[in-house]
Amino acid sequence: MLLRREQYRRADDLNACTAIVRPLLAAKIANSRTVLLRALRDRSEHPEAAGIRAAAQQLGYHLKALSEDLPLDSLRGLEGIAARNYFEVFDSLIAQQKESFFFRERSRRPPLDNVNALISFIYTLLRHDVEAALESVGLDPAVGFLHRDRPGRPGLALDLMEELRAYLADRLALSLINLKQVQPGGFERTESGGIVMTDETRKTVLTAYQQRKNDEIVHPFLGEKTTVGLLPHLQAALLARTLRGDLDGYPPFLWK
Repeated sequence: MLLRREQYRRADDLNACTAIVRPLLAAKIANSRTVLLRALRDRSEHPEAAGIRAAAQQLGYHLKALSEDLPLDSLRGLEGIAARNYFEVFDSLIAQQKESFFFRERSRRPPLDNVNALISFIYTLLRHDVEAALESVGLDPAVGFLHRDRPGRPGLALDLMEELRAYLADRLALSLINLKQVQPGGFERTESGGIVMTDETRKTVLTAYQQRKNDEIVHPFLGEKTTVGLLPHLQAALLARTLRGDLDGYPPFLWK
């Protein structure tokens, strides 16, 4: 109860919110940039490489801007610009099945193409894991620092997801497409114009997601071997320690 009281107190304090939001966004932008840089290793001579390189450079500029003492609204604006820079070249990261798997812009309720449907589904899986992790350490998933209160929205879960989206979700979506583990026939258009996945494709994605969670990594802050699936819990625990005052600042997950 004391932990949640501290969470609510800081959520009502814009300066306190900024102190937590800044490292979250730094990790989101840095991890998104790493996705682009990794893609460049394999596609350095591709015609679209210049666009990917330019976007990575822009994300680097945004990272430097985060070192300034920006207010919360400015941080939100910077996050929006960085996300736009990243997604503007996301289609260039798709190397296979381009006729059916292409990305023009992010669309959600409903997703309007196969790639958005796939990304949204994996984001939903990740959100459930993050919500469970936050609850397990005693935090309220609904009260966030970047995502403000809105009925039915898990604000803190969405906050903590930001640093994990590119590393865990976007990379998995790209891998599923580029390795042809998902096929165009596994996506259907509804009468409303949205795209949904077939049951068989959902099973394929779920299986791949669970397998990804079993991968072992060394946590960049803790320096200990762990699995990808434990990342939401570890980051939730680090956030709880930050709110309790055990840590001077929140250490986000930075993919190296």
